[in-house]
Amino acid sequence: MVKRIGLVILTLLLLLVFSPVEAESDISVLDTSITMDFPYSLAFNLEAESLADILDARLHYQVDRMNYAQVVSEGWAEFTPAMRVETSWVWDMRKASLPPGAQVTYWWTIKNADGEELQTLPKVVYFEDDRYQWQSLTDREITIFWYHGDDEFANELMDACQEGLARLTQEFGAYLQRPINIYVYASSQELQGAMIFPQEWTGGVAFTEFGIIAIGISPDSIDWGKEALVHELTHLVVHQLVFSPYGSLPVWLDEGLAMYNEGELSPQLRSRLEEAISEGKLLSVRSLCSPFSADPEKAYLSYAESYSLVEYLLNNYSGDNMLDLLTLIKQGSTYDEALTEAYGFDIDGLDTRWRESLLVASPVVAVSQSPSPFASCHSERSEESHPGSIAGLSALTISAGVR
Repeated sequence: MVKRIGLVILTLLLLLVFSPVEAESDISVLDTSITMDFPYSLAFNLEAESLADILDARLHYQVDRMNYAQVVSEGWAEFTPAMRVETSWVWDMRKASLPPGAQVTYWWTIKNADGEELQTLPKVVYFEDDRYQWQSLTDREITIFWYHGDDEFANELMDACQEGLARLTQEFGAYLQRPINIYVYASSQELQGAMIFPQEWTGGVAFTEFGIIAIGISPDSIDWGKEALVHELTHLVVHQLVFSPYGSLPVWLDEGLAMYNEGELSPQLRSRLEEAISEGKLLSVRSLCSPFSADPEKAYLSYAESYSLVEYLLNNYSGDNMLDLLTLIKQGSTYDEALTEAYGFDIDGLDTRWRESLLVASPVVAVSQSPSPFASCHSERSEESHPGSIAGLSALTISAGVR
């Protein structure tokens, strides 16, 4: 929790430097409290009085997330002008929700009929899920919050996360660029209770721009939980590495890296991959650049192929090639351009070489491509959500946006 306190202090200091402070004024602020109804709403309350009628009260707030530019949002409180007012502005999370633990810095600007203006000092609030008594464990850049299970349970999850981070650094030099928080719910059902519009299969969510993971893991499912956590953690590390306004990762690369870092491909997915190889029904690499099919069988095969593609690249080329590929995508290169510069071949060249490697491993493989459900690969940023763990397609990776 020391890191969180330090972050709050730094945030407040920066805001004090760039924001006006309260000064002598005919306007007095009596209350700026918060009313939280997790996960549905966050109400910012204001009580103020003045020697002249208060005409305007405006909330300003900033959300702590990865942004291309500093963003300050505003909310207008509604009230009848008077010398004393009590009002509030309510953030309805059905319109733009926050993940558990999201940090919001806020302040008010108040104006009266005499033209006087008062801006309050900034405060920080965390959109915490206060339905549970959370415990916390911090190790370097990772903090795990949990409420069900003993200390050994949390330590096992932390060890898995740290081992996953170490593998990413060893494989291609990736590392966390900002701290992350992990909220471990006791079950997928309780996790879904923390979401506004959950899917019934959701078992975990990675809010990449917030550096937050929310996941349902019970002590009885810790083996699955460790793999799923590493998967989501990999998404956060990779998205921090490539975050830019210029391009986004092809889905096969994003999911393939996360699956590869989990460990060996599961027998079920290996079987689907081998079946597609033997029947000549592999999906093309170009089709895997876009969001995967909603059809479960095609989705499973898409994940299996994504793992296999990343395995091929990391086993046959250096980690520097992978880091170059990610860097080039971050800088705005198209997928074809980035692959060509980093590896010497484009998407179709990768497709051919990867299939040839499968042919060596399994001589019955057919190299013909199945019809692609997508016309081409693209490098435009996508805000779509997609499953983020293959264990029952039960985790979700979200490039969550707040407007």
